[in-house]
Amino acid sequence: MAGEPTSGIFIGCEAGGANPQQLELKRANRHGLIAGATGTGKTVTLQGIVEGLSVAGVPCFVADVKGDLSGLAMAGSPTSKIHPIFQQRAADIGMTDWTYHDVPVQFWDLFGEQGHPIRTTVSEMGPLLLSRLMNLNEVQEGVLNIAFNVADKEGLLLLDLDDLQSMLVHCGEEADQLTLQYGNVTKQSIGSIQRSLLQLRSQGGDHFFGEPALELHDFIGVDDQGRGFVNVLAADRLMASPRLYATFLLWLLSELFEELPEIGDPDKPALCFFFDEAHLLFDDAPPGLLEKVEQVVRLIRSKGVGVYFITQNPIDIPDKVAAQLNNRIQHKLNAFTPRDQQAVKAAADTFRINPAIEVATAITELKIGEALVSLLQPDGSPSPVQRVLIKPTSTRVGPLTPEERNIIITTDAVGVKYDTLLDRESAEEILKAKGDEAAAAAAELKAKTDSEKAAAQQAKLDAVAAKEAARAQAAQARLEAQQQREAERQRAAEEREAARQAREAAKPTMADKMIQSAGRSIASSVGRQLGNQLLRGIFGGLLRGR
Repeated sequence: MAGEPTSGIFIGCEAGGANPQQLELKRANRHGLIAGATGTGKTVTLQGIVEGLSVAGVPCFVADVKGDLSGLAMAGSPTSKIHPIFQQRAADIGMTDWTYHDVPVQFWDLFGEQGHPIRTTVSEMGPLLLSRLMNLNEVQEGVLNIAFNVADKEGLLLLDLDDLQSMLVHCGEEADQLTLQYGNVTKQSIGSIQRSLLQLRSQGGDHFFGEPALELHDFIGVDDQGRGFVNVLAADRLMASPRLYATFLLWLLSELFEELPEIGDPDKPALCFFFDEAHLLFDDAPPGLLEKVEQVVRLIRSKGVGVYFITQNPIDIPDKVAAQLNNRIQHKLNAFTPRDQQAVKAAADTFRINPAIEVATAITELKIGEALVSLLQPDGSPSPVQRVLIKPTSTRVGPLTPEERNIIITTDAVGVKYDTLLDRESAEEILKAKGDEAAAAAAELKAKTDSEKAAAQQAKLDAVAAKEAARAQAAQARLEAQQQREAERQRAAEEREAARQAREAAKPTMADKMIQSAGRSIASSVGRQLGNQLLRGIFGGLLRGR
């Protein structure tokens, strides 16, 4: 029965039922590795383990890179092409109770297209993972840390990428002051981060950051039959942005580590986490990030979380991380190239020796559905490596149809909780309001200053106009005075001319002079005659009186 207590999950055994291999639930939080070349049966192995964990009441998280794992939501079918193969394998390993059944699945998708959206806030992601996500160098990461510090100090929520962009602009504007307080903050570094942020947006990062943020308890739960929820992340489109894929899964692990209580080694895990295409987590990862991965993988065990890496080549996993992976299932590896041969040797060296098996040779000879298995035993020691046939799955092998997926999404326990994006007041709105307020104050000050300048300018113009008017008035007065003097001179001239003309007119002409002269002569002659007569008359009388 689903949900009944069991000590472990059957993985497979040799033909005839010999050497059965079981993943002990009490040791399932000690992490594991499923490796093998493409097409060797890793997906069926993974699917069978997830089914077993779910039936045992253990929730799981699975990254579905190819879309195949969506089939976990549906029971397998006797009419499928693979049914005869599975039926034969069940008979070969003596699995008489094998039947088809489904498990409770919840679909998730960072883009919100093939499942419920998964979001987190920029603050929850933190500067380290964001730096990894945006491929920042050490200097740029330092500036990003300063931006987070300033946001925290000023009480600014960083929820989405718009908030982060606004915060970077704010830091750029305050660069001189921040440099004195925190260290060098250059506008060139901020510009580089902004360009990386633009690239992140182009990869779909906008979909990942925002609210409502994921609440982990929606991952960790069981259905009414006691079966653990299987959370399937649609990662086929996400694989086009491998850095976003790897960073998201590392963030999810970090969140589990931070939020889950310390429980040591429980009877069964609180959650099992399956990380497909695991090499993407480690490719080009800086030392600081690798250290964080190793720390989370090492310590999250005590939170009851088991982490399982699925990869084609076991040497893709760094040694410090690989050392934490105690449950190992190795499918066939090719040995065509020197790197392939190195991977075969590395895989062989990780198993506990079984004198009956030449591991390095067996790895290259395994058939599809066969694997070399070494799992932790109840006492915590690894079992000697065994070559086994992997059990057939009970759920569908292959993807769901879009219609089937939509039915699961609309009827699961999550409901519509995450389907609508929220946009509450955060750094972007607060900084914009402050900017608008500052701009309004600056505009008011500018208007006041402009008014004062205009008044001063007008006063200056008025003074100039007054001076010009005074000068014009003086010039006019001078002109009028000059005109008056000119008129007076003209009148005087005219008067002089009139007098002259009068004098000229008063002067006798030649004829007049001749007449006058003649007159005078005549007058003189007549006068003399008259005078003589008069004198003679006077003197004659006197003489006669004697």
